[in-house]
Amino acid sequence: MEATVAERGQITLPKAVRDALGLTKGTTLKVELDGGRIILRKDVGDALSRMRGRIKLPPGTSSDDVMRELRGRAPGDPYPPPDEA
Repeated sequence: MEATVAERGQITLPKAVRDALGLTKGTTLKVELDGGRIILRKDVGDALSRMRGRIKLPPGTSSDDVMRELRGRAPGDPYPPPDEA
């Protein structure tokens, strides 16, 4: 895929890229330089901050428990606690 830089430095991202990442008008992209490459990243920080506090967990369940359920056990994870092993 290609994009051409316009006179004012603007580019149009190909529709397939916009659709794949859910980019719509007003979406913020982070711009990074890596040697001779330009890296664009969708800024998800704002979306995450808007969701903070909106999901209620069952009593006795921590966010760490939910993350373990989704991702599995991480190296060095002290789970299960020694008294439950």
